[in-house]
Amino acid sequence: MPKLKILFICLFIVAHYSTCSHATRLQEILENGELRHLGVPYANFVTGLGDGFSVELIKGFCNELGVKYVFVNSSWNTVISDLVGKTFLVQNGNVKKLGHVPVRGDLIANGLTILPWREKLLSFSDPVFPTQVMIVSSIESRLKTIKNGHDILQDIKSSVSQLNGIRLLGKYNTCLDIKLYDVKGVDVHFVDFPGNLNDLIPAVIAGKADATLLDMPDILIGLSKWPGKIKVIGPVSDEQSMAVAFTKDACMLRERFNAYLKRIKADGTYYDLVMKYYPLIMQFKPDFFINVRAK
Repeated sequence: MPKLKILFICLFIVAHYSTCSHATRLQEILENGELRHLGVPYANFVTGLGDGFSVELIKGFCNELGVKYVFVNSSWNTVISDLVGKTFLVQNGNVKKLGHVPVRGDLIANGLTILPWREKLLSFSDPVFPTQVMIVSSIESRLKTIKNGHDILQDIKSSVSQLNGIRLLGKYNTCLDIKLYDVKGVDVHFVDFPGNLNDLIPAVIAGKADATLLDMPDILIGLSKWPGKIKVIGPVSDEQSMAVAFTKDACMLRERFNAYLKRIKADGTYYDLVMKYYPLIMQFKPDFFINVRAK
């Protein structure tokens, strides 16, 4: 084999393992004997009471690694910075890194939707939960629930067309950011909600806005918690996925998590977690769970 070709192969291997199989974060966790789970209380992923879908998921992963589980409470505005150690600015889908901040955790797990701008900062696990962003209003609203068809783009168009003159709640730099969706030609007044995302439905029920953007897990919680108080109008997004987020250099940690996730999907543990926290999800997104085994 020519020397130049051997050199190229060696350089490729070095580059691959230095970027895609970096083990430093995993080694630090194993040496320290603990894994820090960054989370934001939201939609039964993190309840704030010491449990939740994501909490139990990551506790199981800690057991797999043989390390102590440590929960680190964060906020939607800071959780990514708490992981990557940098503040940043998002403009038109572009991400500009700014100053340095302390790293407070080893992974994020709280119903974080995979979005293109987030992928510029983070490395995501295999999908852990299905979602879709919808318009939700109070039951008394003049907005009408659309009839779901076989064309998601047409469903989105039918939903968005009702937003003319509407005061719509959401939150910038999350999956509930109106800038992520096509609402051109529609005169909608978008309000960046200052509170916790768990409070979006109560705000709409109280008449503080005409409607809100909401993702599927929170809708499921809302339908159970406030029966007869809200209605789902229709989608503004295609189907999306939520996943656990890691830093770009934590490839070995991510790979270990993906292996753990694959195992619990096969032995029924994952299915039990889903049914515990989101029993209605099978009615809305059954295809996501086709290859998931029940005990």
